[in-house]
Amino acid sequence: MKLTEMPGTDLTFKPLALGTAEFGSAVSEEESFRIIDRFVEAGGTWIDTARVYADWLPGGHGKSEHTVGRWLKKSGLRNQVLISTKGGHPRLETMHVSRLSETEIRSDAEESLRSLGVDTIDMYWLHRDDESIPVMDVLGPLGRLVEEGKIRYFGCSNWRPYRIREAAEAAAAHGVQAFSASQIQWSLADINEGSIEDTTTAELDKEAYELHKQTGLSLFAFTPQAKGFFQKLNAGGPDTLKDTVRKIFYNEINLGRMNRVAELAGQLKVSVSSIVLSYLISQPFTVIPVVGTSSFSQIEETLESLEVRLTPSQVKYLERG
Repeated sequence: MKLTEMPGTDLTFKPLALGTAEFGSAVSEEESFRIIDRFVEAGGTWIDTARVYADWLPGGHGKSEHTVGRWLKKSGLRNQVLISTKGGHPRLETMHVSRLSETEIRSDAEESLRSLGVDTIDMYWLHRDDESIPVMDVLGPLGRLVEEGKIRYFGCSNWRPYRIREAAEAAAAHGVQAFSASQIQWSLADINEGSIEDTTTAELDKEAYELHKQTGLSLFAFTPQAKGFFQKLNAGGPDTLKDTVRKIFYNEINLGRMNRVAELAGQLKVSVSSIVLSYLISQPFTVIPVVGTSSFSQIEETLESLEVRLTPSQVKYLERG
């Protein structure tokens, strides 16, 4: 299939990123390696991690990055994949205290370089925002990391639309590199209001959608399968949903969308997962689902989505409330 291009960069890739939040911790290193091997064998090129992944476990700090780094060393395929990681995340015990000073951004990036065992990071994300900090105070440090060759491009994760616009305007005014992409929670599933406990995360809303549509800014969608909501509902009904999944996604809108997902899956003879992911990939701007798989058996359905494209009318059909 034709490779996706990221506007404003020289990056080309298949429109699917492999999320690795549990690699090396909940997912063993051996299983993690099997999943990455299959992803790359199928033509996947984008591997996404973060400095904070597994910090919620005793002794878990850096587990994901270290696992990806060991895979890179073992496989010898660094030049065939794109690596992105995220820094600037608050300490988990003090989520209200931001970590976006130049010292903290640089420290996180350099620690990620060591953990991954690479000379440069293809895309470096700021994992959270602090809206009290002027945007040039974060663009400056990121630009200097680019100048030093430690990162190639940078993006923002969980930033609100007005801040992304501010950053783009400031970058243009000062003649510096701007954000190349945004990473935000988005899937076909409508989210129940107030159900997301971590208020430092952001979900795609109408304003954010219009921002990406108008500017062409690439979007990396995390939780793109709504924690398996549609797959589990289709396979076993509401009783198979975990309480957290039910709390966030169980509503009449999504039940209606489930019916249409199943209908299209039957018509196109593909899996429910393929329809859910293709909904994102088939948008009128570059969207890359960041898919976190916890077992080798899950990767095949995910990869099938690379061969499925929906028409604009099918996308609209799925979106109906």
